[in-house]
Amino acid sequence: MFRFLRSPWVAECAAAALVFVTAAIVGRQAAQGLTAQGWISAGVAIIGSITVAVMVHCWPPKQKPNPKMKAFQRPERD
Repeated sequence: MFRFLRSPWVAECAAAALVFVTAAIVGRQAAQGLTAQGWISAGVAIIGSITVAVMVHCWPPKQKPNPKMKAFQRPERD
């Protein structure tokens, strides 16, 4: 079960839900009226949630090291 919760599909769905919920909250507050500071905060919240969604979607997964390849070694200096 825990393996499913850590799957890429769940991460992408959670990131999309974060964007949707953030936009819904900002839209509700905007309908009631926002000050200039409120609009800036709302924009930062939306940009932050979109950034999370893009990072989850595009960030490459960690690759397992290949035992056949040798590790990078720096040349020794004299």
